Amino acid sequence: MDGFRAIVVAMLAALLAGCGYNDIQRADEATKAAWSEVVNQYQRRADLIPNLVATVKAFAAQEERVLTEVTEARARVGAMQVTPEMASDPAALAAFQAAQGQLGSALSRLLAVVEAYPDLKSNQNFLDLQAQLEGTENRIAVARKRYIDAVEAHNVLVRQFPVNLTAMVFGYKVKPNFSVDDEAGIARPPTVDFGREPAPAPAGG
Repeated sequence: MDGFRAIVVAMLAALLAGCGYNDIQRADEATKAAWSEVVNQYQRRADLIPNLVATVKAFAAQEERVLTEVTEARARVGAMQVTPEMASDPAALAAFQAAQGQLGSALSRLLAVVEAYPDLKSNQNFLDLQAQLEGTENRIAVARKRYIDAVEAHNVLVRQFPVNLTAMVFGYKVKPNFSVDDEAGIARPPTVDFGREPAPAPAGG
């Protein structure tokens, strides 16, 4: 019986191959690869934070509240079980996005306090971390955009007739995506630049 079932499944797969099965496979793998890159870039950002917090703390220990917010937000991100399956679970994906958003907000508040500390702004270690962070924010924006595009392409494909029949037979469903309130914001990541001194005021006030 098992052998007969295997033959039937193989025949069905062969029949459906011309109805988009291979295309679905490629689209599914593309979303998985794009998701992996998103996770890698967010992890890269998280890995920079301990050194950034330590550097800021050396010059601005009194900013305890902001430092604590960043540390706690990073801890929440680190406590999440990030798996490939998470990308297919709307609730899990939303929780992941929310946690990363909270970390990004806390990080922005931390960087904002730097303006009040000229010695920190000119510290070489901070400048190096700043450059790495800015590059990482750019890579996050690119990775997110590629993932959004990959999921949209996958979802369009599995809704199309007759590919949708093949998708239904093999259990391929529409995937949840990042909620993007501002597509332009994704394409134009925030600038992290606290290394430049403000221009001097014109003489004579």
